[in-house]
Order: sequence, then structure tokens, then C-alpha cells
Amino acid sequence: MAARPPVNDDDGPDVVEFGIPAVETHLDAADLTYPVDSETLVAVTGDPEVPVNTRGRSIRLSTALERTGREQFDSRRDLLNALHPVLEDARQSGAAGVLGYVRSLIPNVLK
Repeated sequence: MAARPPVNDDDGPDVVEFGIPAVETHLDAADLTYPVDSETLVAVTGDPEVPVNTRGRSIRLSTALERTGREQFDSRRDLLNALHPVLEDARQSGAAGVLGYVRSLIPNVLK
């Protein structure tokens, strides 16, 4: 789940990460050993906002972990597999309706 920014945006990064790739960036920066529990993940990563689309919609890691319904993850792959449907749901739910439209216009105001 990564998307290239618009061609006319020469000042921005080459790739905008969201979803699982964004989570992986935070995991790469953290000193983790598996199995790991949700509380440790939040503490070690600093509970980052994880972008779920290219329009600025995001979800806190702690919220995403709660929505998995799990407290412990046996491996990195296990963690990412559990987070994938949660992040996908957050991405899709932000795209519908008037509120989703307003968020796309002013992404940093209505999180």
C-alpha cells in the first residue's frame, strides 16, 4: 500500500507510505523481540499515527491494535497479518459519505 505522489509535486518524497508499509517503517525503527504484546508495541513505537490512505486519513497504532481483538503477536508476520484487515477497513470507511469528502479536502483538521 504505497502510492506515488502527483507528478507536479517535486518537493515531496518519491513514495507516500500508508497501511502496512507505514507500520513496517515504525517497526523497523523500534527495538522489538517477538512474541510481543500490544502494550509493548505502543510503548516502543510511541503510538504513531499510521496513514491509511494518500489523502491524510490515519489511525493510531494503539487503536488499530485494539481493533485486532488480540493482545499478543507471535511474530512480525503475525502482527502484520492481524493489522491488515483493520487498516483496510479504516481506509475504506474514510472514503465514504460527506465526512469522508470533507476529510479529503481538509485532512489535518478532522482526524
